[in-house]
Order: sequence, then structure tokens, then C-alpha cells
Amino acid sequence: MKTAKFDKQFDEGGSVAKYLDLSKARRPKQEQKRVNVDFPLWMIHQLDREARRLGVPRQSIIKVWVAERLEKVA
Repeated sequence: MKTAKFDKQFDEGGSVAKYLDLSKARRPKQEQKRVNVDFPLWMIHQLDREARRLGVPRQSIIKVWVAERLEKVA
């Protein structure tokens, strides 16, 4: 499929998924890397309490709070 036809089909709301190799798709700056961080026990307890209050996993609280702080200092 030529680029112009692909763009036209996409712009008109048509599905173009069959023309894409999604196994190779990447989200720039969204790749993940596992890191280990040691927290004092009192922090873990407070994180868990807040996570329960919000109904989300502890990891979600940590990610959101770190992201907020990084955006603030950027």
C-alpha cells in the first residue's frame, strides 16, 4: 500500500492495523526498565496505607509520585 492511500484510509477513520507489524511497535521514551529501591519500613507502611485507600497497587503510587516530582523539577 502506498503512503498516500494509507494516510487517506487512516484519516477517514478506516482500520490500518492489518498493514502494521505491531510486534515491532515501540513507544518512544516509554520503554520500561526494572530497578530495585530499598525503602525504610515506615515508608512501605505509609505507601501501603495510601495504596489501599486509593485501591491501587503500591507500585502505582510510587510511579505517580515520582513522575509528579520529576515533572515539577523539569
